[in-house]
Amino acid sequence: MSDSLTELSLAAVLRPAAGKASAVDIEIKRADLAVNRIVEPAPAPLADGQSRLRVDAFALTTNNVTYGVFGDMLRYWAVFPASSEPEVWGRIPTWGYAECVESRSADLTVGERIYGFMPMSNEFVMTPGRATDRGLFDVAEHRHGLAGTYNSYQRCATDPVYRENREAHQMLLYPLFFTSFIVDDFMIDNDDFGAEQVIISSASAKTSIGAALFCNRRGMKVIGLTSAGNMEFVESLGVYDQILTYEDVASIEQIPSVYVDIAGNQDVLFAVHTHLNGVLKHSMVVGNTNWNTETSANTADLPAPAQEFLFAPTQISKRTKQWGREELEAKMGEAWTTYADWADTWITFEQFTGAEEVLDAWEKVRSGSLNPAAGYICSMNTH
Repeated sequence: MSDSLTELSLAAVLRPAAGKASAVDIEIKRADLAVNRIVEPAPAPLADGQSRLRVDAFALTTNNVTYGVFGDMLRYWAVFPASSEPEVWGRIPTWGYAECVESRSADLTVGERIYGFMPMSNEFVMTPGRATDRGLFDVAEHRHGLAGTYNSYQRCATDPVYRENREAHQMLLYPLFFTSFIVDDFMIDNDDFGAEQVIISSASAKTSIGAALFCNRRGMKVIGLTSAGNMEFVESLGVYDQILTYEDVASIEQIPSVYVDIAGNQDVLFAVHTHLNGVLKHSMVVGNTNWNTETSANTADLPAPAQEFLFAPTQISKRTKQWGREELEAKMGEAWTTYADWADTWITFEQFTGAEEVLDAWEKVRSGSLNPAAGYICSMNTH
């Protein structure tokens, strides 16, 4: 069960009343994302320097599936360890908002609202540190070594991107926009690898849509690959020069190209590399929206070039050194405003409340049966 939300009513719906509640977590089996469990661990007492956050809301997108698929390689499972058997179970990170309800840290006060990585839970404990007026980091021992982007939290009161009536946009779209921005910036940084066109799989995915928007607006020819069922929606966006089903890869013009792989479908990957053999200049791994698709393909036989994983924090670190943080934030802020305003023309938000409804949303995302024009906003709190 889900309810459509209007922009104006969203903030009120997502902020439950203050009060002590039992901890509730959704944990996913690390080896099989289709298996899950709801656990209710005893709320952990706070040590000196820690704060307790009530998770008010978070978004679920195919990005979260990618976190699960690459959880071991990129240490996403380390962010929010499971209550028991952490080698078997884990909590997939999401992006959302939380309010501090208890604190033994001078860096985070009760009542303060922050944005960043959240578990699929109604609360979590963090160790605030490296604090500034704009934000802070979770410096808990189990999060040491993770990319700074994933340990960083923005204070809503001073975040220049934050708008109360755009919380849904920020938690749902900003992380995907962030990746889209980096895909385009990485291509610019490499002179588009000498390509004349970019091919993007999973064209209906929000990360793909953002990347297509940015590439399209600077004049790059953009080809979207999608399923037949999503063709009409993808066409309505107006950001792809050509839209093909996965079965029609052979229709792609054989000119210098870049492949941006967001679907993670190995059969499509082989079809693209084979068809564009000799003119494919770069093959970029970004996501894995088709992670559970069966394949008989053998990556050892993949025609050149070898795929390269795009790790967004690496490119952000490079640009921060080149441009400085203020210039980077200005560029991203301008691009974000453009993206969010444009997204209003096609996206709707749906609310899922309580563990069972959140699991329903997760299953839609995990199985690939979500409506591409919908944004899933979730809250584990039911009061």
